[in-house]
Amino acid sequence: MKNFGCIAVLLLIISFSSCRTEFDFEPNTGNLSFSRDTVYLDTVFTNIGSSTYTLKVYNNSNKNIAIPSIKLGEGENSKYRLMVDGMPGKTFENVELLADDSLFVFIETTIDYADYANNTTEFLYTDYIEFGTSIENQKVELVTLVQDAVFLYPQKFTDGTTETLTIGEDEVYGFFLDENDAINGNELQWTNEKPYVIYGFTAVPSNKTLEIEAGTKVHFHKNSGIIVANNASLHINGLPSLTDDLENEVVFQGDRLEPLYEDNPGQWFGVWFTQGSTNNVINNLTLKNARIGIYATGNTDNSTTDIQIRNSQIYNCSNYGIYGITAHIDAFNTVINNCGDTSLACVLGGKYNFTHCTIANYFNSTQQSVLVLTDFLETSEAILTSPLEQANFNNCILYGSNNISVKLSKQLQAFNYQFNNSLFKFYDLNNQLSLNDLYNFNSSSYNNCVIVLNSNNTQPNFLDVQNNSFVIDENSAAKGIGNFTYSQNTQDLNNLNRTNPSDAGAYNFGIFD
Repeated sequence: MKNFGCIAVLLLIISFSSCRTEFDFEPNTGNLSFSRDTVYLDTVFTNIGSSTYTLKVYNNSNKNIAIPSIKLGEGENSKYRLMVDGMPGKTFENVELLADDSLFVFIETTIDYADYANNTTEFLYTDYIEFGTSIENQKVELVTLVQDAVFLYPQKFTDGTTETLTIGEDEVYGFFLDENDAINGNELQWTNEKPYVIYGFTAVPSNKTLEIEAGTKVHFHKNSGIIVANNASLHINGLPSLTDDLENEVVFQGDRLEPLYEDNPGQWFGVWFTQGSTNNVINNLTLKNARIGIYATGNTDNSTTDIQIRNSQIYNCSNYGIYGITAHIDAFNTVINNCGDTSLACVLGGKYNFTHCTIANYFNSTQQSVLVLTDFLETSEAILTSPLEQANFNNCILYGSNNISVKLSKQLQAFNYQFNNSLFKFYDLNNQLSLNDLYNFNSSSYNNCVIVLNSNNTQPNFLDVQNNSFVIDENSAAKGIGNFTYSQNTQDLNNLNRTNPSDAGAYNFGIFD
C-alpha cells in the first residue's frame, strides 16, 4: 500500500506540473507570423457592408504566448470591425495563443463615402491591425476601395409595406422609374458619373424610354433586374472600348464585387422585355452573371425589330443567355457563352436574325445546349404553338462542349429557318437524327455551312473559352467562310474592319502569341 501511495503522489505532481506548463503564457515578443501582410477588402459601395475576410495569426515558437494587445490603428473610430477568438470588437488585450498554434482574425467594414470623399467617385480607405505594445509591435495593413453609387430601390411606406410591381397575378418587389424623383432627379437617364446599384425590379413605364450612357456600370442585387413595360423602350448606348477595362461599354453585373463572384452565374435576374415593348436598342453591352440575360416575351407584330443587339456580350447565366418567346430580335456581332441551360433559346415561333454572332456554350453540364429553335412551348396545362416566321443565322459560329450545338423541333408545318455561311458542331454519334428532315444539310436551309461532324474534323479554334475569349486563330475552320454581303462596311467585336472573304463569328481571326 505504501508503494501505491508514493506512485499516486508522484502522478499528482507530474500532472500538476504538466498543467502549469500548458497554461503558462509568456508575453509576446513580436515573433508572430501572418497569412498575409496586407488584407485587401475588395471594392465596396458606400454604406454597404463588405464580405468577411480572414487573417490567420501564427505562433511559430515552442512557447505559449499572450499577445498584450490586438487593436485597430484608429481604435474605436475605425470603420473596420474585427472578431478575434469569437469575440467582436476593435481592441483586445492579453490574447492567449498556444505554442505552434494559430488563431483567426475576421475583418469586415462598412464605410459612408460622404465622410471621406473629396469630389471623387472612389477613394481608398486604409487602417491597420497592431499586434503587441506601442513599443514593440507588428502590423498588418488593411485596404478597401470605396465607391460612391446611385442606389435605386422600391419605396418603403409609413405602414411598413414596400413598393411592388404587378406581373400578371403576382406582386414582385420593384418600382417604376420616375422622371422627377425627389432624390435622384430623372431616373430615366443613367450616366457614367457613378455606378448604379439596383435593388428589386426597376421598371421602365409605358411610353417612356430608359437611356443608358456609354461607360455606365450597373450592379444588380439578388433577385433584381430591369423590366421594360408595354410600349416602353430601353436604349443602351455603349461604345467600343480601347482597353480590357471596358471603359466605354455599358456593363450589367451583380453587386458582389469580390473576385470569388466575378464569374458566378445567377446573381441577379436579367433584363425582361415584356409583351409590347418596342424600339429597344442595345449597343456595346457586357451582361454577365444573371439567371436569364435577356428575356423577351412576345412582340409588337410590327415590321421593325423590337430588340436590336449589336457588339454585345452575354456570359455566365445560370439558365439562358437569351430566351425569346415569340420574340422579334436582330443581333449583330454578339457573343453568348456559358449558360446553364441554353445560350440562345427561341421558342414558340417569332422572328430572329443573327449575323456575325458567336453563340457558344461551355458550361460544365451535360444538359446544356447552344441553340434551341422551336415553334411550340410546353406548359403544365397545354402545348402552345406559334409559327416560326423566320430564323436566320448568317456568318455565325454555333459551338460548345456538348455534341449537338443546334437543336431544332417543330409542331407546325411552316418552320422557316436558314443557316448561311456558318459553322456549327453536330456530332450525331448514334445517328439518332439522321432521318430528321430538319437536319437535312443538303437542303436549302443550309447554305455554304461548315458542319463539324466529329472530333477529328475542323474546329473553330477559340482563344480561351473558359475566359470567354472567342477570337479565332488563323487555322480556324471559321476563317474566310463568311459571305461578305453580310459584312460590308462593318467592324468585328474588336472594332476591326471586316475582311473579304470575311470570317464567321463575332471576331476576325487573330494570331495568338
